[in-house]
Formats: sequence, C-alpha cells, structure tokens
Amino acid sequence: MIKLGTAVVLALTAAPAAQAAPTPPVRWQSCATGSGDQLGKQLDAAGAQCATVQVPMDYRKPEGRSLSIAISRIKATDTARRRGVLLMNPGGPGGGALSMVLLNKEMPEVAARYDLIGMDPRFVGRSSPITCRWRTDTFLRSAGSDRATFDKGVRLARELAGGCAEGDREALPYATTRNTARDMDAVRAALGEEKLSYLGYSYGTYLGATYLQMFGSRADRVVLDSAADPEVYGPGLLSRNAPAMDAALRRWAAWTAARSAKYGLGDTRDAVLARVEKINRGSVRVGGHRVDDRVVPLWLFERLYSDTPKAYDTLASEARALLGKAPVPDSLRERLAALFTGVGDASDRAGTAVLCADRGVSRDPDTYYRDIERHRASEPLFGPMTRNITPCAFWPAKPVEPVTTIANSVPALIVGAEGDPATNYRGQQSMHRALTGSRMITLQGAYRHTVYLVDGNACVDTKVTRYLVDGVMPAQDVTCERPAT
Repeated sequence: MIKLGTAVVLALTAAPAAQAAPTPPVRWQSCATGSGDQLGKQLDAAGAQCATVQVPMDYRKPEGRSLSIAISRIKATDTARRRGVLLMNPGGPGGGALSMVLLNKEMPEVAARYDLIGMDPRFVGRSSPITCRWRTDTFLRSAGSDRATFDKGVRLARELAGGCAEGDREALPYATTRNTARDMDAVRAALGEEKLSYLGYSYGTYLGATYLQMFGSRADRVVLDSAADPEVYGPGLLSRNAPAMDAALRRWAAWTAARSAKYGLGDTRDAVLARVEKINRGSVRVGGHRVDDRVVPLWLFERLYSDTPKAYDTLASEARALLGKAPVPDSLRERLAALFTGVGDASDRAGTAVLCADRGVSRDPDTYYRDIERHRASEPLFGPMTRNITPCAFWPAKPVEPVTTIANSVPALIVGAEGDPATNYRGQQSMHRALTGSRMITLQGAYRHTVYLVDGNACVDTKVTRYLVDGVMPAQDVTCERPAT
C-alpha cells in the first residue's frame, strides 16, 4: 500500500497538463483476503494481482484523511508490444470494478497489449466503502398513481437519506465523480504511466468524460459504451428515459405476442401490453412482498436491460407468474427479496452518494409531483418512476464542487444501441456532441444497455478492438446492424 505525497496530490488537482511527481511503486499481492473471499479467489485463479493506493478524501486537504483505493491487474501477455494500462469501469454509479480484469478472456487481443486494471471507485467495494442503513437495495420506485403513493416514496427517500447520514457522514461530500477522476489519475501516476487508456460502461462513460475534461492530456485511447447524457447526469439521470423504456417494452411485447402459444400473454403487441397494464394496476403478494404500481415499472425497466431471447423469456415468465398463470420463478423471488430487504451487493447505496454529491436538486417534494403530473398523460407507466423524488432531496450534505461541464476535443470512441432504455440514444448523442473529438458507433435495431463484448455483435467488437489495439479511429460515425435471426 502506498500513500501519495503532497507534491503528487497537488499535481493531480492542478491544471490537466501538470506532471505528477514520482511515486513509490505499487506493491502487488494476491487478491483473496480470506477463505470466504470468492471474488479474490476468482481473481487469483485468473492470474490477477491486487493492491491499494492511498489518496486524499479531500484533494484540497492532501494531508487530511486518506482513502484506500483498491485496484486489480492482469498483466499484458505480449510484453514486447505492451502499450500501457487500460483502466475499466462497469457503471453504476456504485459498481465495483476489480472483477473487470476477468474480461481478458473476452478480448484477448486487447489483453495482449495492455495491463488490464480494475479500480473500485472511492467508497465502493474494497475502496473505503460507505455504509448506509437501508432496508432495500435501491431507492428507485415509481410514484404510483396518485398523491398518496407519491407520499410513500417521499417517506422512503427521507428514510434512506437518513440511513446514510447515520454512517460516515463526513465522507458524503467527497463521493464525487470529479474526485474519482482524480483517483484514476492518482492510480495512473502510482503505476508510473504517462498515459491512461480507459473502457467505461454506462455511468462509467460520465466518469471517463469527466477524466477527459480534467486530465485530457493524460488520456490515451478511450472507449465510452452506452453514454450517459452529461446535461442531466445526477439524481435525475433517468428523467428523460421514459420514451426509450416504452419503446423497449413495446419491442418485448411484440416478441412475446409472436410466441403467444408458449406464453399466453396475447397474440398481438397491444394485447400483451394490456396484460402488463393489468399487472401495474393490480397488487400481488410474492413471498410476503407486495408487487404494485410502485414496483412494477422498476421490475420492467430492470428486465429490459437486455433484448436477448433469454432475457425476454425471463420477463415473459415472470409476467405470467404475476398474472397467476404460472408458479413464481426463482429470478423474481430473488429480485424482490433484494428490493424489499436489501440483501446482496446493494451498489445503489454508494451510488446514491455519488449522485447526490455531483449535482444539487430541489428539496421540495411538490416540485417532483408537479413534474410527474405534467408528464403523466405522455409517460403513464415509466414517467412516475423516472421523474420521482430521490434521497438527494433530503441528503445531509451539499455538493462541494460545481457540476462538471463536458466540452472538449479529446479523442474518444462512443458506442451505443439506438434503443437503449437506460441511457437513451438522444443522451448518447448529447455526449457525442460534447466530446467534439469523438466518433460514434451505433448498433441499429438493438434495445439493450451496453454493447461491446456484451451483445456479441462482430461489427461493433471488431471496430472497438481495432481502436484499442491499433489506434484506428473510424473516419466518421459508423452504423452496425444486428444480423437477421
């Protein structure tokens, strides 16, 4: 474990062109922390190494409290042609990244040329994690059909904010994306690298764009997959997503209708959607948990992250169960258990701290209710969720830095699906416009979230790999198509 000296910290907070002072080498060791550490065992078995880098909690006070940033590494296999390091982030915010080095098997050409680096962002996973007392794994809920159901959400948001206030309250103002970008550059300096290459998914695209804004001269090859809209990123990051969610739901409904003999949910798209509306207007108890109009939109949204036949089958099977047409599958029982008890990783606890620290929001509940009502006619199913109040309205700490304005010409390759329900395509294009040096690869006909190495599209994967390995940036924006099935 190393601790960055004052000179290094000041370099990281200064102008992007500043060069950090030399730092001691990172002390690599095995990843497993004990007999019960399954992730560590998996990393060790794959040949990974782990380490920690000490960074300031508040970069304005480099000699103050420090944080331990956990990193993992799988070294480049082609040492003669090694290019540098590729740091990766899976999204969230709140997602741990140590396991991302295990993608080496999915991208052997890239793994040959780069040391793959996973970094748990500050307050996430093994990086000085924040602890919140929550009885759920996410704050996301729909506001439901009326003021009474909205007020239930207000009470939950206030309770969750209070649960984080009872933890490490001192840390909350510093859970920012800007500080995580500074941590990334601290890791780059600790590894002795002049440049940092990067692969980020979902929220990881906003983190990557923030790094480009703050430290663009130190960026090498950067891939941003399923880009978040930099204009709205923050507690309201989903506020413009209802139309994209609706489109993804309609596509699933058409797929299900074409298989009406198997699922019995209707033989037309509209008939299937009517069954979905019946679920949303009803109230079913599953394993002691109530599934109603505050939960149904979230369930649908999460199941629409992927448009594979397997994902669609899961959603159709769970819909049958909620309509009383089939037994409740384990997938639904497990999801509801996490939603109503907080079991599992619950990455939204740390992720909420990031959202609230990055952008301030209205603290008046009526602001959110009026917005929902204005859009209820055009966004009846998903609008009450995407526009709902969040714990940030009651957060015990205010942002300590202004919102980052993304506007630079540093080269980057943006990848996205045109039907993405989580980071909608208009928002991806907004990121593309903000990064004037970027090129964009669009996967047409895809209604999913995240593409590279995930969708299996040869057109996308080949172009991204060529960029990372050979530096071949498309001369102009590119469209890839889904092969006919």
